[in-house]
Parts: sequence; structure tokens; C-alpha cells
Amino acid sequence: MEMNDQVEARLEKLRKLREMGINPYPYGFAPTHDSAALLAEKEKLLPPSEGATGPEVAFAGRIVRYNLKGKLAFVHLKDDMGRMQIMFGRDAVGEPSFELVKILDIGDWIGVKGTMFITRAGEYTIHAKTVELLSKAVRPLPIPKEKIENGVKIIFDEFKDVETRYRQRYVDLTLNDGVRETFKKRSRIIQSIRQYLLDNAYLEVETPILQAIYGGASARPFLTHHNALDIPLYLRVSNELYLKRLITGGFPKVFEFAKDFRNEGIDRTHNPEFTLLEFYQAFADYNDMMKHFENIYAAACTAANGSPRFTYQGQEFDLTPPWPRLTVKQALKKFAGLDVDAMSDGDLMAELEKGGIELKGKYIRGLAIKALFEAKCESQLSGPIFIIDHPKESTPLCKGHRSDPDLVEQFEPYINGWEVGNAYSELNDPLLQRKLLEDQVERGRGGEDETHPLDEDFLRALEYGMPPTGGVGIGIDRMVMLLTDSATIKDVLLFPLMKPE
Repeated sequence: MEMNDQVEARLEKLRKLREMGINPYPYGFAPTHDSAALLAEKEKLLPPSEGATGPEVAFAGRIVRYNLKGKLAFVHLKDDMGRMQIMFGRDAVGEPSFELVKILDIGDWIGVKGTMFITRAGEYTIHAKTVELLSKAVRPLPIPKEKIENGVKIIFDEFKDVETRYRQRYVDLTLNDGVRETFKKRSRIIQSIRQYLLDNAYLEVETPILQAIYGGASARPFLTHHNALDIPLYLRVSNELYLKRLITGGFPKVFEFAKDFRNEGIDRTHNPEFTLLEFYQAFADYNDMMKHFENIYAAACTAANGSPRFTYQGQEFDLTPPWPRLTVKQALKKFAGLDVDAMSDGDLMAELEKGGIELKGKYIRGLAIKALFEAKCESQLSGPIFIIDHPKESTPLCKGHRSDPDLVEQFEPYINGWEVGNAYSELNDPLLQRKLLEDQVERGRGGEDETHPLDEDFLRALEYGMPPTGGVGIGIDRMVMLLTDSATIKDVLLFPLMKPE
């Protein structure tokens, strides 16, 4: 433990508490109300007349403000729902308990029982009759200091160093109510999505995180080793191929909130460990899945913000369905002035070179078109918008376009210039799927560093017959960023990956 004067003083108080016969870490407490319930039941809890007393309440929280005035002490306790003032009087709680009150510190957890009243200053307060120490804090919280200047509250020494906040999220949550609200919204967003899928007869399932063959996305995996079996294993980059196995097995609609892992860079919108929702529906195609996607996003926004409208970094968005659609080629023409159908391979290569855009591996026309789209169009897609009908080389897992052999039936939705999902009319031809995955292996040998490996068991599953299927992947962390107006992905991950201290 790091020692300083404040820690040493608290450790001395801890010793004194034990000498007083007080257990500083008891086993429990039974609150009757949280702070929101105390406020909601205010009329019922206040005394019915002058000189009378209301019903007894029990309340627990962390001390965030402490003021001792002779025979009285005023304390603010904070719980999950807000704050409540407690008044301790020596005569009301008794001398031994008041001795406990006198050595309490900011950061301690206590439980009180008492009755509600209104102070002379007009504050709704618990008049404590008993007090119990629930947890003695031996490390002081970095509580900000407040000062009123010209009627304006000024806060000094606030706990706002971002790296410290991410490393010590427990302190961040204690001090910053806005951070707590972000993660409450995250929970509401996830529950709204789950409810939408359940209401549409989807089955929630779980698939392996440790996989002998990773697949379902073009990504670099994390590698580990299983000692008992003496085999290498990968942390999954996607749950797609296992969910398709379940469609083959006869479940018509499945979904999973998955923790996925990609051994790639960390930036404002990427973390190596992230939450991905994938859902698959038999007898559907990418047109059906677009409707689900926009409905889910609108429902999630409503769960977080009360309506399908939200503001991100000063820009307003409306997620009300239906969303507009553009093909990749239409987007290139609209946002970059490039008619790729009229351009030769030489023209495309010259455009890549002019933009400083590098292709991994050998030149492939479809990948060149996709690279130009990503470099020249994505940042301009304020959205919400669906970008549909991608070059066939974009993915080996998508069904070919029914009216253009050079394209696949894929859509990527964009909001704020970010790709926020991916979806296909899923490829279910086992012979073509084998050929395309074999091509991916060759492309990997040719220098591409993010290609799909060959999964023989997945191909065997397709050989038993998978019905026509639509599938969707949604990045939950990026969704929460948008819907909570969070500037970086670390603001919506309770414990983001950090370098060791």
C-alpha cells in the first residue's frame, strides 16, 4: 500500500475503531429505500403534522460530504440513484455512536436508520437514530473542491486525468455522475436490442471464444495454447461461422452478444477486445436485414435518449427508418467524382497512387474500388445511410449479387462517417464457398495480412445444406459511443485495455 499522511491517519482511525469494538467491515445492511425512492415517497415519509414523526427508513451510501458542527454532523451519502443528506445529533444517536460519526471520513460507506424531515435550510434530510459503519476507506478519494464565485460554482482539482480515470474506473464512477449515466445507457441499449430480437422470435445462443480455426472476419487474431490438448487456439475474431452452423442445424433465427478479439491497433474507435452483436435469419436476404438494422438502431437510441434523434459532438442525427441507400459505385460518383465503370485498371491504379492508397498483395480490381471508396467516401457519409452492393472481392462469405456478377449483396451502414455494421445475403453454396476460401488462403500467401483461413468443418456444415439466410454484425461499442455522445471508445468500456503501469 502506498503510504502518505492521509492514509496513515485513516489506518490509525481503523485501529481506533477496532479498539472501540466496531467491526469496520461487517457482513451486510438492509436498506428500505434508495435515494430516488426516498424522493419519490417524500409526501408519505414526511411527518403528517408538526410534532409527529414519519415512518422509519434505512438508507446506505458512500460519504461524499462531511460537516461536523459541535453536537451535530451533516453528511451527504451517495448511492446508485443520487445523494441524500443525513443529520446526526449526539442526543439522537447516543454518545458511543456519535463518537463513531466524529471519526468518519469522506469515502466511508455507512448505513443509517431514521426518519425524514425538512431542515431549516429547506433540505429533505434523514434524521438519523442509528448509524453503522459498512466499509472503512483507508485511501482518500480525490474529491474535488468547490467554490462559489459571483454566484458560479467553480470546481478545483477534479479527478479528470483520462488515463487515471480509465485505470481507476471505480474512482471515476464514484466521482463522475456523467460516467455512471453513460454505462447505465449502455445497459439500456443492449437490453433494448435483446428485447427487439426476442420479440422477433430470435433465439439467444452462445458460441466458443476459443477456436482451433478463427474465421468470420478479415482480421489478425490473438494466439494462445491449450496445455492439456497441446494445441494452438485462437481467440475468436467473429462468431459468424458458428451461428451459420446453427442455421444449418435448424434454428431459423439466432443471435449472440459476443466478446471478440482482434490483434490490431488501438485508436479512438477501436479496442482489441470489443462487443459484437451478430444475428442470422433463415429465408431472408440483405434487404430484410436492412429493415432489422435500422429498427434496432432507432430502438436503441430511443432507449438511451427518449427518441430516435440524438446529437453527437454537436451534430444532430435522426435514425427514424427508413434510411437512404447508395451503392458503392454511386457513392464514389457522388462523393469522389469517380465513375469506376468507365475507368480502366490503369486509371484505378493511377487514382490509388495519386491518393497514396496502398493495396496489400497483388492488384485486384474489386479491392481497388473498395479501397478508393474507403479513402474518399467514408468520411463524408454523415448518415444514417446504407452503402450496398460491394465488389465481390470484399468478402468470401457473401452471396453474389443477383443482377451483377461483379458485386455481392452486402451492406455497410454509416453514421457520422463511421461504419457501424456489416451484413450479407449469406453465401450458402458449399462448392463456391470452398473456392472463395481457398482463394483467400492464396491471397494470404500473396501478401495480404488479413484473410480468412480455411475452416473444413464450416464447409462440411454447408455441405449438409444451409437455407437462404441474411446475417448482420453490429459493433456495440461504437453504437454506444454515438448514442451517448462519447468522444472515444474508452469512454464506453468500463475497463479498456491499457499498458501496465
